[in-house]
Amino acid sequence: MAKQPHLLVEEGEVHETALIPGDPGRVDRIAAHCQDAETVAENREYKIVNATYEGVPLTICSTGIGCPSAAIAVEELAAVGVETLIRVGTTGALQRGIDIGDMVVATAAAKEEGTSKRYEDSVIPAVPDYDVLTALVDSAERNGEDVHVGPIVSDDAYYNESEAYVEKWEAANLLAVEMEAAAVFSITRRKGLAAGAICTVDGNLVEGTQKGADSESELPEKAKNNVERAIKLTLDAVVNFA
Repeated sequence: MAKQPHLLVEEGEVHETALIPGDPGRVDRIAAHCQDAETVAENREYKIVNATYEGVPLTICSTGIGCPSAAIAVEELAAVGVETLIRVGTTGALQRGIDIGDMVVATAAAKEEGTSKRYEDSVIPAVPDYDVLTALVDSAERNGEDVHVGPIVSDDAYYNESEAYVEKWEAANLLAVEMEAAAVFSITRRKGLAAGAICTVDGNLVEGTQKGADSESELPEKAKNNVERAIKLTLDAVVNFA
């Protein structure tokens, strides 16, 4: 099979399990917890590193921001043999009492984005693989970590998440909003692949603590620290899932 046009990888160059953060910088952060890390390719928003964690081979690939670029990553990773994909990202809380730094494991993603709707009707649910979802929750329990487990929403318009939208999502008891999971879940389900998502809360839209509001950097310090915890939970889940 030819080299993929955006990820610049071909069959045999990646492993069956991939962790897919949005931020290319988080690829290195995840790799720092692993052994035998080696950069395979780097192009645009996509950085791909192969590594092992407790003897389990895995690939780490950034997706950039939003469902369109995440869909490209999922399509091309699937084309070269990846079978399990786990999003390790950040999210904005939609329920009071969910604090910055808390972690959310998604049981579904509402489709407030356009990419998944090019694949299927919006009434078809965007859901993770049960075994991956269970592995993430079990990992949290083994490590004594509390995680919020429930449905989230994927949105395209970061700067147009109006009060009306937030109120609607809050009333539906959606836990949080992010920008990639709906496409990841929809495409992997259609291809018979496995996917899941764990995200660290970087702000609470209901409480008015949006990401970056009181910080010189993108993420508040507590969220930065707890991204490390989410990474460790995910790697532990990968070992047990494998």
